[in-house]
Amino acid sequence: MTDLSKYRNIGIFAHVDAGKTTTTERILKLTGRIHKLGEVHDGAATTDFMDQEAERGITIQSAATTCFWDDHRLNIIDTPGHVDFTVEVYRSLKVLDGGVGVFCGSGGVEPQSETNWRYANDSEVARLIFVNKLDRMGADFYRVVGQVKKVLAANPLVMTLPIGIEDDFVGVVDVLEQKAYVWDDSGLPENYEVQDIPEDMKELADKYRTDLIETAVEQDDDLMMSYMEGEEPTIEQLKACIRKGTRDLAFFPTYCGSAFKNKGIQLVLNAVNDYLPAPTEVDAQDLTDPETGEATGEVATVSAEEPLRALAFKIMDDRFGALTFTRIYSGVLNKGDTILNSFTGKTERVGRMVEMHANERTEIDRAQAGDIVALVGLKNVQTGHTLCDPKHPCTLEPMIFPDPVISIAVAPKDKSSTEKMGIAIGKMVAEDPSFVVETDEDSGETILKGMGELHLDIKVDILKRTYGVELEVGQPQVAYRETITTPVEDSYTHKKQTGGSGQFGKIDYRITPGEQNTGFEFSSTVVGGNVPKEFFPAIEKGFAGMMEEGPLAGFPVLDVAIELYDGAYHAVDSSAVAFELAARGAFRQSMPKAGPQILEPVMKVDVYSPEDHVGDVIGDLNRRRGMIKDQEPSSTGVRVKADVPLAEMFGYIGHLRTMTSGRGQFSMEFSHYAPCPQNVAEEVIEKEKERRAAKNK
Repeated sequence: MTDLSKYRNIGIFAHVDAGKTTTTERILKLTGRIHKLGEVHDGAATTDFMDQEAERGITIQSAATTCFWDDHRLNIIDTPGHVDFTVEVYRSLKVLDGGVGVFCGSGGVEPQSETNWRYANDSEVARLIFVNKLDRMGADFYRVVGQVKKVLAANPLVMTLPIGIEDDFVGVVDVLEQKAYVWDDSGLPENYEVQDIPEDMKELADKYRTDLIETAVEQDDDLMMSYMEGEEPTIEQLKACIRKGTRDLAFFPTYCGSAFKNKGIQLVLNAVNDYLPAPTEVDAQDLTDPETGEATGEVATVSAEEPLRALAFKIMDDRFGALTFTRIYSGVLNKGDTILNSFTGKTERVGRMVEMHANERTEIDRAQAGDIVALVGLKNVQTGHTLCDPKHPCTLEPMIFPDPVISIAVAPKDKSSTEKMGIAIGKMVAEDPSFVVETDEDSGETILKGMGELHLDIKVDILKRTYGVELEVGQPQVAYRETITTPVEDSYTHKKQTGGSGQFGKIDYRITPGEQNTGFEFSSTVVGGNVPKEFFPAIEKGFAGMMEEGPLAGFPVLDVAIELYDGAYHAVDSSAVAFELAARGAFRQSMPKAGPQILEPVMKVDVYSPEDHVGDVIGDLNRRRGMIKDQEPSSTGVRVKADVPLAEMFGYIGHLRTMTSGRGQFSMEFSHYAPCPQNVAEEVIEKEKERRAAKNK
């Protein structure tokens, strides 16, 4: 059995371009996992092994790798920074015990870092902070620390200070040990010397050490008392306090360096071992009831002695078959074992188990609690399914993924592509839960839905290149919705008399606009048995079934509350079917009277622009019906936050680059649905009617 206290399951996450992949690459080199450094800008990074990643210089899917540092085993996941792929970050955080948040020394806390930080807070993951790229123009460690406090409302505990800045950045001061680590110009990570702190930094280092001790001793009352009496705690005692505070999310140890120039990474690795929790030290995962999804009060204790409990958090398809990335929470898994998938109720046999290093693999025979491994060739397992011991069935808390907001229609160009596309799309949907594929029944078109333009762009690229499917791609479509604005009280009778027993159902009901984001709510206040209780589910089913197509243009209906308050039935002719049909007729009769309106998805847009172009950017956002929420000046430019309808944002990156001479950046994520202005709504309805008419020809 291996010692679980020496395990660290960590993720590296940050805003796009803050240097996560480069940091991961340096860690692999330092730990002896790779011997030649691959650079992101050369398209040769180890963890970016998809063609699309190498070309665009971005990370698209999270990659897992294992390495060793100072007798500790690190399972590391490098996650994407791009907002369209946040689902990858979310599911990685779900199975990790700790994380390293990387921030750019000049860019600071950027929009995507906020989203990822929020996810990490939701998952209660302990984190270190690494302020990277201090060799860059405009880098300022102290400003980034200030932003972490202000923007993320987090408490950074400064553990290292930079010596020099931008081109003069040579090393770091270790605040706890009061030593300076200085690297030479060779660019090799191991070529550093431990020296005394430079004279001009002694006072600063002393001040930060006092802050560090005062924050750390708050974790231990006895130490705090003796510190107040003038007794300084030992380094070991301080480390124990920092470890406890990090685990309880009281503060986040903050380091600085330059991954590209190989400076400061060793201290981050030491901190991972010293301060991030082992699998046994985090709160155990809750077990839930498969029927209701409620917590049962039991937990998956991290121990090899317990029955097997594991979570499949990612499916990846490659040339050897389907790989199921699995985090084992408790028990032991051996090659050849039979395991139960509690979601499907079917058992599967573990044929092969591998330890992953990006896209290379090492076969293993057994794995135990705390491990992250990939299982080869499981048949019916999907993201979020629980794998467990057939004698002790259980369900771990599942994952919840956001709904897609943008769709495109694709059609294969020829017969051979049609078959290939079916197989390829099946594999891709299993890999990415935020990617949804539907077939339009009327036209037979295949509709791909995703989180943003880049997301769908990459999916189409993978279909063409990886699977060789030639496609014709339609225009992006926005996922509109419909709702109502005025309450309606109405009555509807469904009556049909044929030979034998007929059908009869009468319902009196109120339709009212619901609260925002409530979807569809049904309630009944019928008294005196005018409509027997056994027909309520049929009435609810009738109304719910009609919510798929609204009265204006056939978009799904949101935020409607329906109350059944009276009605009538016939002892012989009434049936569940009759009442379901009555509800359907009632929907058709009353919805047009309830002031229906079109809703459109509104995106939270975060635009970074150089100062001299801010006026153009804001003017352009206003033209796109945007609501400007906030402007934040930084040392290198201005961040503009706005809410803008998705329909106005297609192709925005091109316009932004033109306006800002190529220096602007933006990110957006879905915020909420809001009513469309009348003129826009009329246009949307007209277009939708034309589209449906063209399909029915």
